[in-house]
Amino acid sequence: MEAALVRERYKLVRVLRREDHYVCAEAVDILDREKRSCLLNLYDGPLLRTYLPCFDRLERFPACRGALLDGERLVTVFDLPEGTPAEQAFHRRDRRSWRERLDYAALLMEQVLNLADVDPAVSCPALLPENVLVDERAGRVRLRFAAAPMEDASDRTAARLAAAALKTVLPRRFSSPAEELDLLEELDRDDCGTVVQLYALWRRYESALRDGYEALERQNALRRWISFVRLRVRRALRRKKEVNNW
Repeated sequence: MEAALVRERYKLVRVLRREDHYVCAEAVDILDREKRSCLLNLYDGPLLRTYLPCFDRLERFPACRGALLDGERLVTVFDLPEGTPAEQAFHRRDRRSWRERLDYAALLMEQVLNLADVDPAVSCPALLPENVLVDERAGRVRLRFAAAPMEDASDRTAARLAAAALKTVLPRRFSSPAEELDLLEELDRDDCGTVVQLYALWRRYESALRDGYEALERQNALRRWISFVRLRVRRALRRKKEVNNW
């Protein structure tokens, strides 16, 4: 499937992934004045018929530069985003402020909402951990559309992957307020069947999360620590009661 030049425009720089009838590659648009890098997904054989309809609705999608046929091959062109995978950028022991975490969570959920009309065959791989990128220099969250075939691609899978990404940005910590723990419990219940439903859940909690953190911030260190302990004792007792009643 490889070619040094695709449609006499996209010069392949590096193959990122190769499977039967699929290649993902970094390329340079030689007709672009700035010679910008881009991400190519190339499909042929049985995948051509499968993926051709997936890109009909992406003409106005900001990250998509276009889809074209190159002989018996479908070529889709996306921006090539910069950034660090969210799993590396966020972890339990980092020293990010709660405000920074919530800001990035909001940016992530904006990207998730943008996927509402995107076919799951494209949106699901974009939400895999390695493709959810944090561009700290620009203060943005970006998705890398390395749209490799996925057997379980569906609206529910997209919602689950997006929920997992949100839990990466907002992990359960000792310093989490009650509102954040409530949100994480809702995410664990896996009730969202689409990314739109997940975004609605996020919006329901967004303001409450900030209020919860600000309320904790107004307490002195001792009262804040006591609040954390009481919160976790109450939740542990509630879980024990739920288990006993099951």
